[in-house]
Amino acid sequence: MVVTRWRAHFMGRQLPIAIGRGGMTNDKHEGDLATPRGVWWIVGGRYRADRTKAPDTPLSLDPIGPRDVWSDDPTDPAYNHGLSSYNHPFSHEKLRMTARLYDVVLISDWNWPDAKPGKGSAIFIHQWRKPRHPTAGCLAFAPKDLRWILSHWTPHSRIIVR
Repeated sequence: MVVTRWRAHFMGRQLPIAIGRGGMTNDKHEGDLATPRGVWWIVGGRYRADRTKAPDTPLSLDPIGPRDVWSDDPTDPAYNHGLSSYNHPFSHEKLRMTARLYDVVLISDWNWPDAKPGKGSAIFIHQWRKPRHPTAGCLAFAPKDLRWILSHWTPHSRIIVR
């Protein structure tokens, strides 16, 4: 999948996309709201089993639990990793949110698994809030397009952000 500012090209299709509010960057930093340029792999994902059935995909997807969070604090030893904790003492993002953004969320290998503090966390692929509404750095798609991508993804597929 090749990602540009306004669309993603994948398997012969052009799909509208939302990227980070800060545009694209070659020098990603935590909190800059930018989407990092580079080549990424999808290493897994999560889905809201209480809202949707597991997507048809060869990727490994786990249900999101009520305590699941993703650390976005560069001082946290678990920085840029998922945890299950009601009272995580560091800054984090709840994966089980009211908004439908993470009904299906894919995890990229951006700054993962060996996270460098401050180089950006949680570069996910997920549903958009509304058409082309900017993200905090993630890639976001219309729900039907995200499901189509999932059904056509292969172990050799990758994301190229230009």
